[in-house]
Amino acid sequence: MAIRKVMTTARTWLDNSLRTLCVALFALLVALVAWQVFTRLILGQPSAWSEEAARHTFVWVSLIGIAIAVGEKADVIMDFLVERLPRSLQRVADLLAYLATLSFVLYVMVFGGLQQSILAWSQKNPLLPLTQGQLYLALPISGALLTIYLIIHIVTTFSSRYAGHVGSPDEDLEAASL
Repeated sequence: MAIRKVMTTARTWLDNSLRTLCVALFALLVALVAWQVFTRLILGQPSAWSEEAARHTFVWVSLIGIAIAVGEKADVIMDFLVERLPRSLQRVADLLAYLATLSFVLYVMVFGGLQQSILAWSQKNPLLPLTQGQLYLALPISGALLTIYLIIHIVTTFSSRYAGHVGSPDEDLEAASL
């Protein structure tokens, strides 16, 4: 019981930290784009560094946002077939989906992202005071976050708290019509 409380507290802390980080990065993105518009339209001299910073900030916001969505199970899922299966087969389908996604995340995002970061670690960015490798860390970091959430989902799939897919097509149509 104590381990469940620790895990719940850790999960809550991670969720809240990522949401806060995502909001802060999004605010930074808005400020950077506003600065670009100001320098381009008012000063007549576009700011190249802010465009580059906005691009990288957008990547970080997107990848961390994907981790948050997966953590909340708010990612895009087409489960109209899975909903019609018995709960035991829903569990198998979920497990296969999580394992397939985890395989992709570990190989492409974590392993590939780390390799890309290492290769570009000493490559200077001409507009920002960071190296390209440091900027590329968004991929393995978000991959690690996705891995954590996917492992949580896999463990939950094996637990007695697994509820399966309870939505119905009528609920989906009703939600889509709003």
